[in-house]
Amino acid sequence: MNKLELKTEGETHVIARRRFAASPELVYRAHTDPAIVQKWLLGPEGWTMPVCINEARPGGKIRYEWSNGKGAGFYLTGEYLELEPYSRIVHVERMFMPDATPDNHVETRFDPDGAGTLMTMRMTLPDAQTRAAMLATGMEHGMEASYARLDAAL
Repeated sequence: MNKLELKTEGETHVIARRRFAASPELVYRAHTDPAIVQKWLLGPEGWTMPVCINEARPGGKIRYEWSNGKGAGFYLTGEYLELEPYSRIVHVERMFMPDATPDNHVETRFDPDGAGTLMTMRMTLPDAQTRAAMLATGMEHGMEASYARLDAAL
């Protein structure tokens, strides 16, 4: 499973799983160090992240802004709720495309898996309609492009 797997659970959850050929410490750090995040969390080819604020501490702010260099873009804001170094991150995020989406509560685990890491992200949306709208964006393609970039860098 070196490719993103998405599945739904109940009416409001999305579970994303992916293996990385690196330690949980490295994968966790790649999610919390803004200098590293800005290099891999870009989505499809041609996109950049000109703004990357990532204050990895409880109560810390998150703001990512993406641009395709042709006038299109969107951004995400959020806050960290809990961090357990190298094993777990809990945060809330909202996308602006351009209007704000409802809050997405996200728990990401980084579990040792042989010589690598199994990352499991559990997203909790407020209702089935919000989840359906999120999945209809085709987000998994941008997520996998970013994770493939991260895996190659690790």
